[in-house]
Amino acid sequence: MPSVKVVAAEAAPTKTVGWYTVGVLTVAYVFSFIDRSILTLLVGPIRADLGISDTQISLLHGLAFAVFYTLLGIPIASLADRRNRRNLIAVGVAFWSVATAACGLTRNFWQLFLARVGVGVGEAALSPAAYSMIADSFAPNRLGRALSVYALGAFAGMGLAFVIGGAVISGVATGSDVVLPLVGALRPWQLVFFIVGLPGLLVALWILTLTEPARRQVVPAREGSGLKPFLRFMRAHWQAFTAHLAGFALLGIVLNSLTAWTPTLLIRNFGLTPGQAGFWLGMLIVFFGTSGVIAGGWWSDREQRLGRADGPMRAGVVSAAGSLLFGATAPLAANLDLMLVLYAPLIFFGTFAWGAAPAAVQIMTPGPMRAVASAIYLFFLNLVGMGLGPLITAAVTDYVFGDDLAVGKSLALVVSVAAVISGPSPIPTRFRKNR
Repeated sequence: MPSVKVVAAEAAPTKTVGWYTVGVLTVAYVFSFIDRSILTLLVGPIRADLGISDTQISLLHGLAFAVFYTLLGIPIASLADRRNRRNLIAVGVAFWSVATAACGLTRNFWQLFLARVGVGVGEAALSPAAYSMIADSFAPNRLGRALSVYALGAFAGMGLAFVIGGAVISGVATGSDVVLPLVGALRPWQLVFFIVGLPGLLVALWILTLTEPARRQVVPAREGSGLKPFLRFMRAHWQAFTAHLAGFALLGIVLNSLTAWTPTLLIRNFGLTPGQAGFWLGMLIVFFGTSGVIAGGWWSDREQRLGRADGPMRAGVVSAAGSLLFGATAPLAANLDLMLVLYAPLIFFGTFAWGAAPAAVQIMTPGPMRAVASAIYLFFLNLVGMGLGPLITAAVTDYVFGDDLAVGKSLALVVSVAAVISGPSPIPTRFRKNR
């Protein structure tokens, strides 16, 4: 087994190097969410051209991406615990960027499904390795803030996907088909995938400017690195890990359902264009999503400084409570102004936990196991949250209410139930720190 270099916990990179690493990885995370989220603004034209249902759209948005993102995340993370994480991330960014552009070449449901699988495979290389690199670049009582800055890349990317994507869609929606050399004629929605996907190749090159940090914790040789040692470690601390994985996976249903189907709610029920829907939802996520994740990370670090080791977990309880209060009401608002007002705190609380949640994994787990631990966390989070959240919402719309205009009722129901179930789960009986 290849060895990894570990050093004493105090041997950390400088603040400048650490924050540069966070900055570049955050930009990569922004691009990843633009590429995975742009599909939600293209529901109408894709349904019209490919002749598919809401349930099939949810499969493209959720399971096509999430299944391979989660399944391949674990072996890729195991590789990241042994090899150069920077180079692995760069390859992943390039792969998903090309796969996003390939979505624009598809002509039927299954071709688009396979292209979305490719996006998931590429993005599986990013977060487990990024979490590990960031954890090796900061002290424990600053890790929540560092990971919150990285996590805000998800919400900045998601927001920009809606704002910029909506503007791009508005610009090409009224145009005719575009003919590209070697490609042929493209519908306007297909061109959007090229526009948002190919710039990611430049980000892949930028990743190569990062310095690979040393792994900052020496653990006993019997623990080692890789999947099997981590599973043994997880079984030994099953209470904390079970509470974490179950609670945050269920909480993931809240945010993934909202981001997947709110654009459609705005278009169908309030008559907005895709560009208008993208602008309003994007601005809400950019401002209230990023502020929510930063506030949650700050609160988690504060709890740790006060000696409350389970502070990152309790951020999940705060998130669930706020999501329940506003998630049960915002999608049912009778007019657009009221809906947007209620969505602001809903997005804030829906994102509150997502800096603290990965920080908890890094704090609980020895250094050479962190990438695998992150992949296990992302496996449950994305398989349940991303894979099932949008699908359950679409199924409720199609088969329970049987009305395309009932998507708001479906959102309120799914978000409320998920928040209620997830709320008590993130409070473990023990929360072990392993630094």
